[in-house]
Amino acid sequence: MKTIGIRQKLHHYIETAQDKKIKALFTMVEDEIEETYDHWQDENFVKELQRRESNYLNGTAKTFTLEQSVAKAKQAVKKVKNK
Repeated sequence: MKTIGIRQKLHHYIETAQDKKIKALFTMVEDEIEETYDHWQDENFVKELQRRESNYLNGTAKTFTLEQSVAKAKQAVKKVKNK
C-alpha cells in the first residue's frame, strides 16, 4: 500500500476510533511528535536565512537563471545514472 493510502486509512481510523484507542496511539508516537524540529525556533537557521537574503538583496549572492539551474540538475541526474 502506498503512503497516501496509509495516511487516508489512519485519518479515517483516528476520526472514528474510541477515545482510549486514540490515547494509546498518541502515547506511542508522542515523543516523536514532540521532537519535530521547528526551524523557525533555531536562531542559527534564521540568521543564515537572513544572511542569504541580505546577500541576495545587495547583489553579492551568486545566483543562477532558471536555464542554468535546469542544466545543472540535468547534469547531476546524468552523473548519478552513470554510476
